[in-house]
Amino acid sequence: MVFSRRQFLKLSAGGLLLATGLPRLVQAQALPVAKCPTDPRSLTFNNLHTNERLDCCYFDGSDYVESVLTNLNHFCRDFRRNEVHVMDRKLFDLLYQIKLLLATDAEVELVSGYRSLATNNALRKHSHGVAKHSYHTKGQAIDFRLKGVPLNEVHEAALALEQGGVGYYPRSNFVHIDTGPVRHWSQSV
Repeated sequence: MVFSRRQFLKLSAGGLLLATGLPRLVQAQALPVAKCPTDPRSLTFNNLHTNERLDCCYFDGSDYVESVLTNLNHFCRDFRRNEVHVMDRKLFDLLYQIKLLLATDAEVELVSGYRSLATNNALRKHSHGVAKHSYHTKGQAIDFRLKGVPLNEVHEAALALEQGGVGYYPRSNFVHIDTGPVRHWSQSV
């Protein structure tokens, strides 16, 4: 079931979201989707391919922390080619908002961040699920899951934000978000 932001807020305010099977979102109804814009924003990451971990405050309450964003760019690099690209900081805000909506401090498990064109093309040869003009190649997409949080709940929270692209890949165990136009899709069964 997909809700617009307005529908979600109406349903959660009325307590009706409980019937949809999204208990974490119901628990989060008392939390604002967007906290005060001057609050610090922190995320904890685990890169599933490199086993690197990063615990960072990327927004200090008044501005983005450039040195931390540089670390995040490296963390989200194309690990196959060890190629770093500037990641869209809005991705980190989306992750932060998803975690707020779910009322969780769960670690973000990174499946894929930046992908070079060479890596993207190589992956396309082996999978129908890799887009030719992927937002990953622009530093505008992240594939992830939240440790210990059911994937369907992460997917529903990402959809509820109505920002960018949201892909649901339950067989591959990740959710895709990007900062492109608002749209959504699911992995075929």
